[in-house]
Amino acid sequence: MGAGASAVTITAEDVVAFVGRAAVTIARHEALLDRLDAALGDGDHGTNMSTGLQAVIRALRDEAPAEAAGPLDVGALLRRIGHTLVASVGGASGPLYGTLFIETGFALDGRHAVDLPTVARALDAGRAGLARRGRCRLGDKTILDALEPAVRALQAGADAGIPPDEAFVRAARAARAGVRATIPMVARRGLALRLGERSRGHRDPGATSCFLLFRSMLDGRTSGRPSRRRR
Repeated sequence: MGAGASAVTITAEDVVAFVGRAAVTIARHEALLDRLDAALGDGDHGTNMSTGLQAVIRALRDEAPAEAAGPLDVGALLRRIGHTLVASVGGASGPLYGTLFIETGFALDGRHAVDLPTVARALDAGRAGLARRGRCRLGDKTILDALEPAVRALQAGADAGIPPDEAFVRAARAARAGVRATIPMVARRGLALRLGERSRGHRDPGATSCFLLFRSMLDGRTSGRPSRRRR
């Protein structure tokens, strides 16, 4: 990885590695996510996310031999991940996360390696797609409350030309701050909507899983001080 934002390239192999790390991270926090969801929803967000990511791993493993002849298309891979999540993750999270990956994939269609500014723009397209699908906006106590600040931080880092490792760290930090910001919110979307004022005082499970996914982007991509600061 190069020192500048324009020097980094992310390939399909990086995406596959990210999925593996994300599956481990979500499995490790599955019980926490379920507990958070029990206060606001059905109590199965962690279980559903873990199931979905394992389904993605199986799908990618099964298709790997057919793809071995040449470099993988990053956009096509992300769309495949998204469609698998839609089919395998229960509740609203499957369509929302699936849309995020699908729309990000459309923005990267035909690319075998992408730089950080391109990744940031593609993730912003995914963010917009998720917001449309969920009919949600910042402050509704949803996944978007972690996703939007994370994408904005990544875009700002790319625009400023800071080292990509630091840009990913800043994005994860912004997602974490977004999770904390959901605690005093009253839910305006999803099952938590029915709770009204009783939804206040709880972390949103979807925003929490979004932070965990962004944190999974750091593993294997950061070293030195930025990596230590995030722990």
